[in-house]
Amino acid sequence: MQSLHLTHFCPWAAGWENVDSFLARLETLPLPVDPRAPDRERLEKMARLDRAWHGESSRCFASLQHPDMTLIAPKVTGAAGLAQLLKDPAPLPGKSWLIFEGHTPAKLKGLLGKVLGPLKAKGWKVLYYSFDESSRRMPEFRDLAPHLSVLIHDEAPLDPANATLLPADCLRIHRSWVANVVPFAAPWVEEPEKRILFLGSQLGLTPHRQRQIDFLKKEFKDRFTAHCDHSVAVADRFSLGRTKVSVCPEGRMFATPTMAATHTDRPFWSGCLGMVPVSEDSAQGGRLQSLHDAGLILRYAHADLAQLKERCEEALELPNEKRRQIYDHFNREETVGSVVAEGIMKYELRIMNVS
Repeated sequence: MQSLHLTHFCPWAAGWENVDSFLARLETLPLPVDPRAPDRERLEKMARLDRAWHGESSRCFASLQHPDMTLIAPKVTGAAGLAQLLKDPAPLPGKSWLIFEGHTPAKLKGLLGKVLGPLKAKGWKVLYYSFDESSRRMPEFRDLAPHLSVLIHDEAPLDPANATLLPADCLRIHRSWVANVVPFAAPWVEEPEKRILFLGSQLGLTPHRQRQIDFLKKEFKDRFTAHCDHSVAVADRFSLGRTKVSVCPEGRMFATPTMAATHTDRPFWSGCLGMVPVSEDSAQGGRLQSLHDAGLILRYAHADLAQLKERCEEALELPNEKRRQIYDHFNREETVGSVVAEGIMKYELRIMNVS
């Protein structure tokens, strides 16, 4: 059994503190929005959604479970807390891991090497769950890469030049978006409403997606609702499980070669919340295709509105036994916590076997 101390770098945190105390005051943290901004209300709403999303990621990392792992007082930190760790001479109990996700390393632009080098010398290990194509799009990846023990990246190959910066013992896992949901936190709904929710995003409301929304409104009328906000408020997520079907388009860059086999986290939220995910097949292959082949997600061909209708009708009639299989799979296998726990333990066990 491995005793691990985990710290999540969260852009909304300041000092190094216990996750529970951070989450207890999360909603009181000030929003970085200029009160004189002409679109202040919209910016504040987006900031609240961002704050809640990152806070929920901290909650997920504090709830990691693995049969070979015991967590010791999981913590969260911002830039100020990292400076505190550098000054603290006292060793932490167990093995210490620092977790980054998304593009949050960019918040430490110019500081990554100065912080992570000394932390690594003190015995810390660093895991980075990029979700997408950070090695090809995030400049700060070059400063982060030399200090990584585990890199979880999208399904496409790493940028060749940046891949050479990774340590020889860095465990590389190609697995993109999942849900930042604590497994099985969303209650199972035995009899959801036979309705369809289009779970998109404001940033990705392209003409292509608008055509799908207009089509579904016409075909399913009052049984259809479109959610096209920046994100779904964490407090509102569990209520979505009362709807049976979720239409989840691919990532807003789905037409570019590097995003051809990747996606957003919407299908994974949907499965964890008990909905039947329906997703566009914008490219052949990728992890969503394997989920479709296993009957855990329903896919329709890119821009094929007739097939979109067929998949929605199929999802509306899916029996509870199949819905439960989807719910169980996504909560067990498709959450950020399960992927991170597996990556950490795979690295730790590999190091033990080598030594």
